[in-house]
Amino acid sequence: MAVPATVAAVPASIYVGDLHPDVQEHHLFAAFVEFGSIASVRVCRDRVTMNSLCYGYVNFRSQQDAIRAIKLRNNSYLNGKVIRVMWLHRDPNARKSGRGNVFVKNLAGSIDNAGLHDLFKKYGNILSSKVVMSEDGKSKGYGFVQFEWEESANNAIEKLNGSTVGNKQIYVGKFVRKGDRILPGYDAKYTNLYIKNLDSDITEALLQEKFSSFGKIISLAISKDDNGLSKGFAFVNYENPDDAKKAMEAMNGLQFGSKYLYVARAQKKAEREQILHRQFEEKRKEQILKYQASNLYVKNIDDDVTDKELRDLFSSCGTITSVKVMRDDKGISKGFGFICFSNPEEANKAVMSFNGCMFHRKPLYIAIAQRKKERKTQLNLHYAPQQAGLDGSSTPVIPGGVPPYFYHSVASLMFQSGLLYQPLGLRSGWRANDFVPPSRSFQHSQVPIVPNFTRHQRQNRGSRMNGNLNSLGKAYSSVYIPQLQYYQAVEYSAGLLLFLPPFMY
Repeated sequence: MAVPATVAAVPASIYVGDLHPDVQEHHLFAAFVEFGSIASVRVCRDRVTMNSLCYGYVNFRSQQDAIRAIKLRNNSYLNGKVIRVMWLHRDPNARKSGRGNVFVKNLAGSIDNAGLHDLFKKYGNILSSKVVMSEDGKSKGYGFVQFEWEESANNAIEKLNGSTVGNKQIYVGKFVRKGDRILPGYDAKYTNLYIKNLDSDITEALLQEKFSSFGKIISLAISKDDNGLSKGFAFVNYENPDDAKKAMEAMNGLQFGSKYLYVARAQKKAEREQILHRQFEEKRKEQILKYQASNLYVKNIDDDVTDKELRDLFSSCGTITSVKVMRDDKGISKGFGFICFSNPEEANKAVMSFNGCMFHRKPLYIAIAQRKKERKTQLNLHYAPQQAGLDGSSTPVIPGGVPPYFYHSVASLMFQSGLLYQPLGLRSGWRANDFVPPSRSFQHSQVPIVPNFTRHQRQNRGSRMNGNLNSLGKAYSSVYIPQLQYYQAVEYSAGLLLFLPPFMY
């Protein structure tokens, strides 16, 4: 087997998939140790539950050992399950692109992973082949083959699509990722119909007779349980799409036996799930718009308050459609909840009547409920002016006669408590706090004048400075000088205060 070019940088790492949930690292090591020196093994697990994700990795020290392991262990049994062994693709884009990946359906039940590999191997180097199995180990009739090169995949599609394998005509086509699949529109061509509401005594012969009048039927089957009893629904596959459409239009809603038939285009599971999800989202959005101004948010709820008590309290304001006190996993109240009224007028009445009302010894806070996005927008609008006012001046603030590198403004400066310093004789034009007026005014909040004794060194320095100033024999009033983040005030021999970085003294 040739080594894929995509794994040339890590030739000794292999991927092991479809593991039994009970397989652990020592099982994986024992299964591959015979092929050579193993550097490490790993079974991947869920981060929360620590349960196996049913795949893992084996790192060999030798590339040749890894090649032998892939060749001899792929499609072999480990703990009662057939495992897949292939080269590890570290590039996520290469794994998810789908290049070289082929989808095969309508497979005979006798074809397994090895049989699928043998069927496609003559068209190119196969990295992985898999037949999808049910929980009881039976084939679901479809699978996937991943080639090393896209040209090999195209060649296999051209040669095998529509061919007969095991008395069944198989379909071979390019693999399409789930997110890229397009739902069929109203005018889409289809031949397979889904029929439900069948009486238990309706047989396939009766159904064949009823639906064959619209065109040639390729296959017809009534779904049955393990005891051979009808489940009440069936599938009819026509040769011609026009015949299927005529049958659906004519038979849907028609009484057959004691029930009225439901006939529609048969849908794949993924398609049904997408349609149901879309319908759910549309319904949810409709409900949100309908009750947008009628839903109340209630907080500061006492832990003992139940849904019923909350409903009884607010029922005098109007018709309540739902009440919910939010609780954690253990059933303990989170202290808030929601009440939904039938219309906005009743909700506003409840806000006016009960906001601030004492209930179980606690004042309730009540407001119209808002979605997270709406709350975030309002908070941003509310705090934007305040945040803008905190921005410092962009122009440097430099005391006269002092070199510029001694001091500059700091944006968004938050004032903290600092030392008490005595004012000195200042030059003309200076203010009492030693600052030249900035280019625009600052709006300071009042900070209490308290000594800062957070550090012993700072305390001693402050005491020494204040002592020296007092020794000048002059009476000075106390002035608060903010403690700056990057600069400290020190006494200068000439009787001035200079702002120097901490490392300069």
